[in-house]
Amino acid sequence: MSITRRRFVQSSLAAASLPLLASRRVLGANDDLNLAFIGLGGRGGGHVGWFGSKQNGTRVAGLCDPDESRMGGHAKKNPDAIAEKDVRKLLENKDIDAVVIASCNHWHCLGAIWAVQAGKDVYVEKPISNNVWEGRKLVEASRKYNKIVQGGTQQRSDPLQAEIKDYLDSGALGKMQYVRLNRFGVRGEIGKRDTPMPWPDNVDKDLWLGPAQDLPIMRRQLQYDWHWDWNTGAGELGNWGPHIVDDCRNVALRDQVAMPKRVVAGGGRFAWNDAGNTPNTHFIYYDTGVVPVVMAVHNLPIKKGTNQGDIYARLKTRAFLVIQCENGYYAGGRGGGSAYDNDNKVLKKFKGDGGGQHAANFLKAVRSRKREDQNAEIEVTHLSSAWCHLGNIAYRLGKEYNSEEAKDRVKGYGPWEELVEGFEAHCAANEIDLGKEGAKLGPMIEIDAAKETFTGPSATDEAKALLRREYRKPYVVPDEV
Repeated sequence: MSITRRRFVQSSLAAASLPLLASRRVLGANDDLNLAFIGLGGRGGGHVGWFGSKQNGTRVAGLCDPDESRMGGHAKKNPDAIAEKDVRKLLENKDIDAVVIASCNHWHCLGAIWAVQAGKDVYVEKPISNNVWEGRKLVEASRKYNKIVQGGTQQRSDPLQAEIKDYLDSGALGKMQYVRLNRFGVRGEIGKRDTPMPWPDNVDKDLWLGPAQDLPIMRRQLQYDWHWDWNTGAGELGNWGPHIVDDCRNVALRDQVAMPKRVVAGGGRFAWNDAGNTPNTHFIYYDTGVVPVVMAVHNLPIKKGTNQGDIYARLKTRAFLVIQCENGYYAGGRGGGSAYDNDNKVLKKFKGDGGGQHAANFLKAVRSRKREDQNAEIEVTHLSSAWCHLGNIAYRLGKEYNSEEAKDRVKGYGPWEELVEGFEAHCAANEIDLGKEGAKLGPMIEIDAAKETFTGPSATDEAKALLRREYRKPYVVPDEV
């Protein structure tokens, strides 16, 4: 039976609004957890197995995606699960205990807020928000409705991170000096149509758009490439950045820094001339008040004409996380890394599992009802996502790029100058004329960490507007959750 002809099972629970649905069934010690999966693309489809068949005591009870072609296969494999293209109908079912959200990024936060209002615990992929403001609203909702909400920064469940922290604490590398973050991965262009893309017959347009504005889509395809459109995505910094920033916040900063004090960024979208509007080359400085953090995001190859990703030239590495100390440094990525002395001699190797126990960690907290059992409680992932949003805002506020002005933003600071020079060298290797291709340099923006807003001269209407979004009714994150 095709999914378009499938009879969608609806709950008998009638309610005028989702906030009134905060009841949940009472679980016994041996009861299976009924899980629903919202968003069934590559990541979401994988979650069905990770949280379902690979865990004890769980049942795939619900499936949801406005793209019916993505739901069909999972519905056949899980015939007892309710299948709904509208998340609101799914959440009406009182037998669902928790939801796992891996929808398009612009849906993450609203879907999660609606879920906790409906009495469900939530696992939500990173970035947990489209913007800084709504991420805080999800944290508030989790507290108000006393729900377990875990973010998808699974490396928090990798024993590797604790081992690295212990090694740094041993003093073997000396005092920490700064942190360098890298995301180097080649991506291709997404095309640029002459006329708007016809809407696919198998996708419910209104439900797919949700909170996003109904704007013409000029790229080749609907799915995945929404990452590179500010209306629905947050670029590569919002895509990979929350993982990398979260590593920094946990391993290097020990979650002692909620928000940076100042941020500056630059970059551009070069070479492709496609329908995307997020940068494919991006550099950022975060003033944490503890140690400086600099970050490079490069989606172009190491040089024009190749398909090889860029490297951090000084250390000849693509490591996501580099923690530079007095007597050496740690450099690592997903599932492993090494400590080196300043002559690049390996001192100690570390190997992890990439966070394979993260799903089990969430389920443990759902059963215990203890927020402290979570390795990535929602406020942690909100803050890591917010750092990425701030880096994007710093870029979006940018004006025409100037090399000397760029270096003067953090004048005389070597790691920043190295970052700027690396950006320029990367562009030169790809034969980019920074002036002709619209490179940007943003202002130094100052942040009120307690209020999660801008302060001083940075608190312009233009900047503050980028801390949230204009929501398309009725898909609105409310001021009061």
